[in-house]
Amino acid sequence: MSSEIFLREYRAADLEAMFQLDEACFADEFRFDRESMREFAEERNAVVQVAEKVGGEIVGFVIAHVESVASEWRAYIVTLDVAPEHRKRGLATRLMREVEVCALAAQVRWIQLHVFAGNEEAIRFYERLGYQRIRVSRGYYGATGLDAIVYGKDLPGFITI
Repeated sequence: MSSEIFLREYRAADLEAMFQLDEACFADEFRFDRESMREFAEERNAVVQVAEKVGGEIVGFVIAHVESVASEWRAYIVTLDVAPEHRKRGLATRLMREVEVCALAAQVRWIQLHVFAGNEEAIRFYERLGYQRIRVSRGYYGATGLDAIVYGKDLPGFITI
């Protein structure tokens, strides 16, 4: 069936479709320019999952970076994009769960993200996934300095050796 969606890893050929999807998903102050999107997706420690319909249309993606912080590994969600017509169907949850599994496989202990303080729907989404509010980051977004909330989550199943 043509509406089936599968997840896969990023390919350089995905960049333009991802950039266009980001433009459709976010207002100017939250969007990435094409070069930033490429750098985020192609960074050495990037974990990128792409949601693709059978037939090739990209309908969502998540970019996370794995980095060493204070002698542990942390993942940071750079962006999560789902096409408006594919929201409320579990796709964002699938993308987040998959990036968490990939992060866990990379020995990541915890994961963080920023969300616009005025985006109540996204806040409820992340809280349903077990992310907890850490702090408010004043003036984080855009030229007008919109506030963000920093969320974090310990990854389940992480075992310290």
